[in-house]
Amino acid sequence: MNDQDHTHFGFEQVKTAEKSKRVAEVFHSVAAKYDLMNDLMSAGIHRLWKRFTLESSAIRPGQRVLDIAGGTGDLAAKFSKLVGSEGSVVLADINSSMLRVGRDKLIDQGLGSNIRYVQADAQKLPFPDNHFDCITIAFGLRNVTDKDEALRSMHRILKPGGRLLVLEFSKPQNSLLEKAYDTYSFRVLPLMGKLVVNDSDSYRYLAESIRMHPDQSALKTMMLDAGFAKCDFYNMTGGVVALHKGVKA
Repeated sequence: MNDQDHTHFGFEQVKTAEKSKRVAEVFHSVAAKYDLMNDLMSAGIHRLWKRFTLESSAIRPGQRVLDIAGGTGDLAAKFSKLVGSEGSVVLADINSSMLRVGRDKLIDQGLGSNIRYVQADAQKLPFPDNHFDCITIAFGLRNVTDKDEALRSMHRILKPGGRLLVLEFSKPQNSLLEKAYDTYSFRVLPLMGKLVVNDSDSYRYLAESIRMHPDQSALKTMMLDAGFAKCDFYNMTGGVVALHKGVKA
């Protein structure tokens, strides 16, 4: 069942048309406590991963930034301050629950004058060609059904010289770390999901989706095939997470 009519939802094979619905159900379920679970799951280290992403973006005042799968707005909030009143940030997410939580959170923080909220599919981004100076997608690409189509869509809407930053779980570079990470992912995460969100299945999917995501070298190749230049990746926490960078020539 590996034809184009089927794809993976975690370790499960499903019809391609069904995956986006199944992923949506996961994030509708976890949206309200998404930030809390991120802190618990990573012991707060996700903030350091995102800080490195921000520092790598080289964003300047007045620029346009798109944060895809922006969820509850961690990166968008920081970008809002970096681009200033002359710049703009679009927080995009395919999931209405996540987008609503993110919008409410940023408004409560007093942000929003230069932030726009758009419900959008990463595979068919509803923005003009050559529009953004920087695009980020943090912990979202692995949930996209057709990653190649999404990367091509991102390439289209970046300005020449614009940067794509993909922050995503990846493959640990040490066998002992990988074994410990597997134990944590498949035993601890579902239990944590059950206790905090009353949803172990969504966090079992999370662990499985990470294992099905392309590794560091494979994702770099996909970015090159989508038209990006100067592609490279930076491992963090032993390769548990990697930041991929590419530039539109």
